[in-house]
Amino acid sequence: MTSDWLDLDGNVIIVTGGSSGIGEAVVKELLGHGAEVYDFDLNPSKLDDAHLHFVKCNVTSTEEVDAGVAEIIKAHDRIDGLVNNAGINLPRLLVDAKTPKGKYELSVTDFDKMFAVNVKSTFLLSQAVGRQMVKQNEGVIVNMSSEAGLEGSQGQSIYSATKGAINGFTRSWAKELGSFNVRVVGVAPGIMEATGLRTPAYEETLAYSRHKTVDELRAGYKSTTTTPLGRSGHLYEVADLVCYYLSKRASYITGVTTNVAGGKSRG
Repeated sequence: MTSDWLDLDGNVIIVTGGSSGIGEAVVKELLGHGAEVYDFDLNPSKLDDAHLHFVKCNVTSTEEVDAGVAEIIKAHDRIDGLVNNAGINLPRLLVDAKTPKGKYELSVTDFDKMFAVNVKSTFLLSQAVGRQMVKQNEGVIVNMSSEAGLEGSQGQSIYSATKGAINGFTRSWAKELGSFNVRVVGVAPGIMEATGLRTPAYEETLAYSRHKTVDELRAGYKSTTTTPLGRSGHLYEVADLVCYYLSKRASYITGVTTNVAGGKSRG
């Protein structure tokens, strides 16, 4: 494939959770730029491309992560980029005044699951890949955060906390790895167009936590009153930024998390 201005042609890049949602959009965009992409997921990608390699991996397992990374290093002797995209969001209330300890109130199980998928996986992948990047004195780690990690979110406190932790990883690892020419950056999407991850169960719980009906919640997705640009974001707009950060065009950018939310904020 002819190299374009990002010059990602032939770059070896891992994307966790690359089979759906934002991860799939990132994979698709990277393939379009000629990258060699490894999708670490439990479910195969629907995309069909000779340069896309599916690695069935439980990203919360040290053994599976290490084995997957080792196979890539064996095949290519390098890893140019890592996109820590795998994540899960289980909307719940800290305290449900109507039904204490009911299904809409946070449990230790919810806490452990979200921190395992969102935070532990980011640590495991970044350490396994980071060792190779330090060795080769080059590489980029992109951590997928969220507007919720910067602003907080009603009914999504644990999810917000996991993304806040990832923001801390981004800042700290950028300081640790900078002397090895390894950059670490974050991307924080806001309200995005619907994906298959916005399930009826998710909407039911989030609506309950915000004292709304599901219809009122869905109407809020379409509302533009809190977003200066007047619309929800497209998945490819997140993917575009991720690809830019993975490229040498962003060679002096590290330690920051960029909000991709159309200007939406608390103010």
